[in-house]
Amino acid sequence: MARYQVILAYDGTDFFGFQRQARDARIRTVQGVVEAALLSIGWQGQSIVAAGRTDTGVHASGQVIAFDLDWYHSADDLLAAINSNLPSDVAVIEIKLAHPDFHPRFDAVTRSYHYFIYCQNVRNPFLDRYAWRIYPPVDVSRMRSAAMEIIGEHDFAAFGTSPSLSGSTIRRVFFADWVSKPNGLVFQIKANAFLYHMVRRLVIFQVAIGQGRRELESMQECLLHQNSPLVKGLAPPQGLTLIEVTY
Repeated sequence: MARYQVILAYDGTDFFGFQRQARDARIRTVQGVVEAALLSIGWQGQSIVAAGRTDTGVHASGQVIAFDLDWYHSADDLLAAINSNLPSDVAVIEIKLAHPDFHPRFDAVTRSYHYFIYCQNVRNPFLDRYAWRIYPPVDVSRMRSAAMEIIGEHDFAAFGTSPSLSGSTIRRVFFADWVSKPNGLVFQIKANAFLYHMVRRLVIFQVAIGQGRRELESMQECLLHQNSPLVKGLAPPQGLTLIEVTY
């Protein structure tokens, strides 16, 4: 029996999130279709483990999962075997042997997300699957200034909740910036870990700053005051992609 570490990519549009739903096995999840593919090649495990549980509609190009399997061929053969049993909106990108104790979530050092927006007064069907359309346009310089405030170790309680009831809301952000792309803007962020809905709340807050509906100083105020109320609203899920997990 060997443990395998896998980089997984998926289009989250037609999935009810990553995590398999115990209450209804008929609900389509990324975990569910991956485990079905593994079962078809002889996997006898109960559950795969993952670096994170992305929400409904959220995408990934660098999700990391792990599972144990008796496999008597090469890792390349295993990659091909799994992919041949996966639907078109999920793919194994890379697979390798891992330490028997490797855990994608608990061993992770950093995680990186991208969030894509575009500013147009009418929708673009070629972008809407992977981006959030906003209007009126934003002042990018204000949003970049807001992103700079995020970098460092802060209490992000205003922007998310801990995965556990008594868990800390303090996180360390190593990088945060808005980058111009041909069709819009991408918010890029890397941190040691993220709170539930943290990135989507940071995005909607920064868009409000960029549109002049919030003052630039409000970002720093939220990070300095531990009792700041949770930011209302979430940026839509389709703009968010889990890019990379490092170990």
